[in-house]
Amino acid sequence: MRGGDRAGAASDPVRAQRAKVARGVAAASRVGYALFGLAIVLFVVGFATTFSGAIASATIACLVAGCVVLAPAIILGYAVKSAERHDRELGL
Repeated sequence: MRGGDRAGAASDPVRAQRAKVARGVAAASRVGYALFGLAIVLFVVGFATTFSGAIASATIACLVAGCVVLAPAIILGYAVKSAERHDRELGL
């Protein structure tokens, strides 16, 4: 959010809640992409060495957890952006 948006978010409870959701979305996106990155690293390590069951399980767990965290974050991120765009179009 830009500086002017924060002033509006402080006075409007809906915009304050939207800003809170946007912060959560940003954190969830970082966690989700970090889990995907970790899955890639684990896969490369497993590929370079003997691909054990533990490495395979950890890779799959990171991929599944990344999907579980990232999918709602992406959807909510688009919802927040759409609501902000709608407010701007209405002149709010």
